[in-house]
Amino acid sequence: MKNFHIDNVSALSSGKVRDLYDAGDQLLIVVSDRVSAFDVVFDQLIPDKGAVLNSISAFWFRKLANIVPNHMVSTDPAEYPAPFNEYAEQLTRRSMLVNKLDMVPAECIVRGYLEGSALKSYRADGTINGVKMPAGLRQGDKLPEPIFTPSTKAESGHDQNISVAELANEVGTETAQAVEEASLRLFAAASSYAENRGIILADTKFEFGFRDGVLTLGDEAFTPDSSRFWDATTWEPGHAQASFDKQYLREWLETLDWDKTYPAPELPAAVIRNTAARYREAYERLTGEQWK
Repeated sequence: MKNFHIDNVSALSSGKVRDLYDAGDQLLIVVSDRVSAFDVVFDQLIPDKGAVLNSISAFWFRKLANIVPNHMVSTDPAEYPAPFNEYAEQLTRRSMLVNKLDMVPAECIVRGYLEGSALKSYRADGTINGVKMPAGLRQGDKLPEPIFTPSTKAESGHDQNISVAELANEVGTETAQAVEEASLRLFAAASSYAENRGIILADTKFEFGFRDGVLTLGDEAFTPDSSRFWDATTWEPGHAQASFDKQYLREWLETLDWDKTYPAPELPAAVIRNTAARYREAYERLTGEQWK
């Protein structure tokens, strides 16, 4: 599904993948099959992607609710308020009714391994978000301990990495400390679980908000779009790792003569098929359930 449509009802906002609808005191999140890479949304869809992402988030929200409360209310369209409850066929598995939150304007990132922008920063000056790291680390190496590396929450374009001190200046010391602690606790719990399933959680990002003064996890949780998951049996530092996400798509795009601006190149059927397979495999490996 590319877009969800209800007559006379417009989305509050449409992101690269998710669309938000007002449901009174709550929001309805609808997760499409759209895919983006390098901040460009492709015209073609990845089959089942939205349903997989939504199902993985729901799994983690239930599993980790005892650590940090989250915004999920229901994933059953029959329990949604009107008129959304009349669209079960479109909304089943790819939607979530959530409580509204007063969002903290930051991406809360935790890194356990050296990859992505952390690798670029380390190669430049030996630090990650200003935190000094040991010399001699290779791409994909495990860090001495997971670190919290926040970034700005950009409305468009790229988020910008900021220090914990800069985050405190932006949202207040108490809130900055609360989201750092919550992020690290969630990461530790999810990492331990994933490790027992033969999966390395390399890094992830969270969004938090407040509901009635209580810090609450929002957006999505430990999905292949918000996290790097690696197969522990093939992990080998020194080069890029195979990921259970759209990294396969990114790597294919890097072979093209494309300037990473819209319009995006057309995706071959094999790339679409293999990318979809990575998402389904992530669901199955994490939940222990076969994707149907």
